[in-house]
Amino acid sequence: MTLTIPPKRGFLAGLRASFLTGLVVVLPVGLTLWLTWAAIGWLDAWILPLIPAAYQPEAIIHRIFEPTVDFPLRGVGVVVFLAFTVIIGWLARGIIGRTLVRQTETLVDRVPVVRSIYGGLKQITETVFNQKERSFDRTCLIQFPREGSWAVGLVATNPKGEIAARLPQGDEMIAVFLALTPLTSGMLVYVPSRDVIFLNMKSDEAAKLIVSGGLVYPSVKDPTTGK
Repeated sequence: MTLTIPPKRGFLAGLRASFLTGLVVVLPVGLTLWLTWAAIGWLDAWILPLIPAAYQPEAIIHRIFEPTVDFPLRGVGVVVFLAFTVIIGWLARGIIGRTLVRQTETLVDRVPVVRSIYGGLKQITETVFNQKERSFDRTCLIQFPREGSWAVGLVATNPKGEIAARLPQGDEMIAVFLALTPLTSGMLVYVPSRDVIFLNMKSDEAAKLIVSGGLVYPSVKDPTTGK
């Protein structure tokens, strides 16, 4: 009986394997921290110029500590933005707030270019953040770009208005958003519900699958237990 001894890995091969393993561990954490830090910095750069100079983070630090202390403080803009948004939402739910919103929208409707931009953005935000109508909470498979080829899509709302009236009336139609890798663009298609295969995959899992170009698949769950 002959024993086969596996060949030993060289030093460079082991170093390469350790480097790749380290990348798998470091890259997700590093990119997440970098994107979070960049997003906070972008929001601070947008919000902080609107705050009076006496209440800027640097001015507060200089009043508490020595004037020579220079410590970068990020996140103040995020806190101000969240607090401002909550206050505006609370006011808009009242009678006075709703009146002011209507008057502001009436004024905006009189400006030709601004009303088009505002109307489009308002419809998008109302559709995305509408709590009564759930959008993009389901995923599906549809045949695209030709019969026999399948693409992962996000189920949007049902057709409405003129589009619903112009589409064939015999079948129930569903609006599906097809995102393109690496999720920088996409297209909206209306397909009959009988041609749609609904998935148990969550929207964020579908986004990861599309961004990775099919490399990152969601974990397989047991249909009997859901785990």
